[in-house]
Amino acid sequence: MQIEAFSELFPLLTAASPETLEWLLSVAVEHEYPANRAVLMEDAWGNAVYFVASGWVKVRRLSGSGEDVVTLAVLGQGDFFGEMAILDESPRSTDVIALSAVKLISISAQRFIQTLFKDPQLHHRMLQLMVRRLRQTNIRFQLRHQPPAVKLANTLVSLGENYGHETQHGVEIFNIPFKDLADVTDIGVEETAKIMEKLDSKGWIKIDAASHTVCLTNLKQLMHLAGKV
Repeated sequence: MQIEAFSELFPLLTAASPETLEWLLSVAVEHEYPANRAVLMEDAWGNAVYFVASGWVKVRRLSGSGEDVVTLAVLGQGDFFGEMAILDESPRSTDVIALSAVKLISISAQRFIQTLFKDPQLHHRMLQLMVRRLRQTNIRFQLRHQPPAVKLANTLVSLGENYGHETQHGVEIFNIPFKDLADVTDIGVEETAKIMEKLDSKGWIKIDAASHTVCLTNLKQLMHLAGKV
């Protein structure tokens, strides 16, 4: 991968110096996983920072017995995970699973921390993105008493804004399983299925099960429903 492509693919790296980008590329390790494969187990957190080069993953919270599993977040191309764990040695009870075929780039914790100390612009950019995640969590908390359709519209719009691809028909995202979509939205699975079906019938989204995609065909209406306009 060329330095320019490396920087353009990952928003975290847009502020990094050419020297930093060259160093990170030289120590990066590429990984490929099929759908439904665990890409990071709970005992591996803190070993490295991972960048999503392509595909979609979900972060799950596990119970002690492993029977109660809740999806905390869905991440797509350009995002990263594992950055907080390299600074925190407490035990983890989460893992990361590939929702689709996924390509990841990992950088060891020690080398990434060294890079942050050497490049203050990269350090500052990472803090900015971590604050943005915190704000998104706060928004989810503020929406907890809103109707399910409003909450789900917020989730769809956020996924489209963060990871969607522009097409001639709208913004395309991965067709996330209803259980995972329900978890990150904090509503029921049956509610999620009914709302998605209604949005599809209204023409605001187009679910293509064959290609595993959902096209947000009327983003303006979805944003209006989500209260973002």
